[in-house]
Amino acid sequence: LSSPSGLTHESHKKDVEQVYLRCSEGSIEWMYPTGALIVNLRPNTSPASYKHLTVCIKPFKDSAGANIYLEKTGELKLLVRDGDRSPSKVYCFGYDQGGLFIEATPQQDISRKITGFQYELMNKGIASDLHTVSAPCRPCSDTEVLLAVCTSDFVIRGSIQDVTNQAEEQESIIHVGVNKLYRQKSKVFQLTGESGNWRGQIKTLLECGVKPGDGDFLFTGRMHFGEARLGCAPRFKDFQRMYKEAKDKGLNPCEIGPD
Repeated sequence: LSSPSGLTHESHKKDVEQVYLRCSEGSIEWMYPTGALIVNLRPNTSPASYKHLTVCIKPFKDSAGANIYLEKTGELKLLVRDGDRSPSKVYCFGYDQGGLFIEATPQQDISRKITGFQYELMNKGIASDLHTVSAPCRPCSDTEVLLAVCTSDFVIRGSIQDVTNQAEEQESIIHVGVNKLYRQKSKVFQLTGESGNWRGQIKTLLECGVKPGDGDFLFTGRMHFGEARLGCAPRFKDFQRMYKEAKDKGLNPCEIGPD
């Protein structure tokens, strides 16, 4: 977390301050913004790999006081306009497309303003999976499911207990009861004290029309800004079939107990 403050150079409203971030994910808060802020993302990876990176930012819900631009060689492209209240909107761009230039907007009372956002750097392939606009709700092929089992941030066998639709954010929250936990990158799925069962939540697009139903599914997906995002989710009996067929042919990309 980086937290610069505009009050440190209040008498120099045209000042430009530079911030260097080394982590692959985190957040930044600019308190009482005045002047401008240049955010330099310098991950601890080889510069040769920078061209394969995508940067995503997710403004805080109450972020205000500045416009956020993508800057390259002096040219500015507006990413987030001050006052834009698009809930949960994520803005992504290639690392080689430029850096972030945050410019404070004129304010009568700067003490009430804080500009902030979360950021993530990820491989371009993962980013395109998370933000694909073409057929985002289509079923995965057998090959895609088997690959998702090997590469996803979480893999669980579970059932849909309930679905909460968030019309404003155009998202659905799937409340999952976990029968078997194969893998999880973060502790999204946890043991609940009341029932002694594993439970968790997975987000997906509202347009996918997920509804509660009977039977088990194999849920896979990625972690994105601290939330589990749904990837491939075949019925578990279908996964057992495709896993066995691939294993019999020696084509399954990784081992996992399907039972």
